Amino acid sequence: MRTKILNIIGAVIMIMGFASCSDDNTSDLQLDGDCMIEALSLDGFEGTVDLSTRSVVVRLPEVYNTSKMKVTSLAVSEGAVCNVKTGDVLNMDAAKVVSVKNGDMFLNWTVSVLHDEAEITQFTINDIYNGTIDQSTRTITVYVPATVDITSLVPTITCSVNATVSPASGIAQDFSQPVEYTVKNNASECTYTVTVISIDKPAALFVGSAPSMNDLDLEAKEACQWMLANVPNSLYASFADLKAGTVDLSECKLIWWHYHVDGGVDGHDVFAAKATDALDAKNQLRAFYENGGSLLLTRYATNLPSFIGVTGDDEWTTPNNCWGQDEASAELCSGPWSFGIYNGQNDHPLWQNLIAGDNANEVYCTDAGYHITNSTAQYHIGTDWGGYDDYAAWEARTGGTILGVGGDGAIVAWEYPAANGKGGIICIGSGCYDWYSYTYESGYAENFHRNIAIITQNAINYLTK
Repeated sequence: MRTKILNIIGAVIMIMGFASCSDDNTSDLQLDGDCMIEALSLDGFEGTVDLSTRSVVVRLPEVYNTSKMKVTSLAVSEGAVCNVKTGDVLNMDAAKVVSVKNGDMFLNWTVSVLHDEAEITQFTINDIYNGTIDQSTRTITVYVPATVDITSLVPTITCSVNATVSPASGIAQDFSQPVEYTVKNNASECTYTVTVISIDKPAALFVGSAPSMNDLDLEAKEACQWMLANVPNSLYASFADLKAGTVDLSECKLIWWHYHVDGGVDGHDVFAAKATDALDAKNQLRAFYENGGSLLLTRYATNLPSFIGVTGDDEWTTPNNCWGQDEASAELCSGPWSFGIYNGQNDHPLWQNLIAGDNANEVYCTDAGYHITNSTAQYHIGTDWGGYDDYAAWEARTGGTILGVGGDGAIVAWEYPAANGKGGIICIGSGCYDWYSYTYESGYAENFHRNIAIITQNAINYLTK
């Protein structure tokens, strides 16, 4: 039976084969024509044809309405026809797939537009000092220490794709006066004015172990960049700079240290082993604090007060419940993360003007789709294991004031108020306080995460008032 079925199938195939061939054993299919787009223009802008990818890219000015673009010219292979024609009006807000047919052959082509943006997207002096770019006014401001010779600075400039800049990146310039940089990209052109400001006596510092801001880990770098862009007369300085006395702190009101370590810093001994650069400068930090300077200490930097005499002679008053993940494998938030405002602290300046969620007593910090390391340095409260039996015991031993608590009651934000000529200190150790996400999931929209910047600005305003 099986043999009979196979014979019938073979016969059918032979009949089909004879039916598709002429008497001279050639196919009736027309397969010898080309299906190429040879030229195409939209609104008079000529496209670039790429045969290898079967694509046409039409470059446009930076600002151009693409919702109704007219096909002003179209050339295809001899004998071929296209499903669009000269005179058609296309919505090019998204790429279009068009088909070219020649006989029984056809090929699909992708037609898209590319806006020729002419922007400077990053401007760095001497590979250290990042400029603050205002795209609306086409101005760039760079703050550098007064010890830097501004008459010969080398900028590294990053521009939009396909754009060129003049003067060129990497060419030393005299910035004792503002310098203009012109960016060109096909039909687009704009000019930026770059001003370098020497800061002899900074008002605020972001500190870290790295020799320059660009060498910071991604979490700390994101925080530092925000500060330099939003806090006037602020600079980055390393702990080595502080120890060497190369930064004039006579008018500095605030030092911020945002300390991240992949995997966390779990307790006093680990902090002492990992934060050696900071502890090498602890005498300078202690003098700054005791002379009225304020400190903003976030993430694992919250260990520092115990080492500079803030909590008396008891160094073992560091956070007792700490952990964290690696930045490259950060946890995905399925919804907003938050921590609680401690009883009676809703009116504290730190919690003002936040983007509110469902619970007025919660500080919302992240959104769904955000990746977070959940790096935490907090105080576990309770009699279940050694440490602090209750909040009163914690306050009595540390001298601190509780500002925020986690869902399990742990202390995640606290303050050492300014007193007796010493500066104030704000500490935020909640894992929700996070600046950098290595990527955002599709559909992510930033909302509550903006509270991180608001909290930080509130802290700086409060500490420097």
